[in-house]
Amino acid sequence: MADDAGAVAALDCGTNSTRLLIVDGPGAVVAREMRITRLGEGVDATHKLSADAIGRTVGVLSEYRRLMDGAGVARARLVATSAARDAVNAEEFFSAAEEATGVRPELLSGLEEGRLSFTGAMASLPAAERGSEPVLVVDIGGGSTELVVGVPPAGPGDVPEVAAISLDIGCVRLTERFFHHDPPLGDELAETRAFVGAEVERARAGLPPVPEGGILIGLAGTVSTVAALEGHLSHYDRDRIHHAVLSRDQVDGWLEKLAGEDRRARMSRAGMVEGRADVIVGGVLVLAEVMAGFERSRCLVSEDDILDGIVASLR
Repeated sequence: MADDAGAVAALDCGTNSTRLLIVDGPGAVVAREMRITRLGEGVDATHKLSADAIGRTVGVLSEYRRLMDGAGVARARLVATSAARDAVNAEEFFSAAEEATGVRPELLSGLEEGRLSFTGAMASLPAAERGSEPVLVVDIGGGSTELVVGVPPAGPGDVPEVAAISLDIGCVRLTERFFHHDPPLGDELAETRAFVGAEVERARAGLPPVPEGGILIGLAGTVSTVAALEGHLSHYDRDRIHHAVLSRDQVDGWLEKLAGEDRRARMSRAGMVEGRADVIVGGVLVLAEVMAGFERSRCLVSEDDILDGIVASLR
């Protein structure tokens, strides 16, 4: 598309966070924003979006609309994922979101969510990681986790063929379902690990094979937070997080540390952000089980994700 086509925007209403990416006509990032809104609070038990959660999320979307107007956004996509898929009153949220933004929300299936996440993860994949072999992408959300297998596109404009499975093992869902103490008790962790491990095993059986020793690309807040913790970052630094590499030993080590302390202690760590400390154990457990289940020794952290995939679909 021509450079004068105008700015485009991607908005992602997830279970835990609401995010925005604005890219101008030439392709430069104008804004990349994230707010913890916990849209999916309580949805696993009630199958309903609460009025408070809808209000928090719509308030942020109104703020994003102002940013979009200031950037001269010509076209936008607003997507909703796991929490909205599970909620019987999703239409109530969709109507309020459309009124706040002027954009009708799209309810993504798990497969479409996985495809967009894979496309985004490929946006700036280092040349050393590109090849003809399938790669595995994991997108750990608040309500679900998408596992995607595909071959990196050979060049710009190529549409990768992917296979994706969406599992109901997001960090918020697992925390609400299994963790009744802070820090979680040993039997709570063991039950969660067994549940997640079985889900990962099911996903591996349903996905095309990936080569031994291949790379795992990790997306979303859990993975970024582990990278920030590992780097002892006092503030968010995209340049240091994007394409950082986490070893399986590092992930297992952080799971043990974070599961052994309460929310206040987690918040005191450099790299932790408000709104994630109470659900990070569930997310890191998913990452650890995916690395174990698919025998991955390292995880490449990607800050390019579903937002970048949505933007690519608009250009």
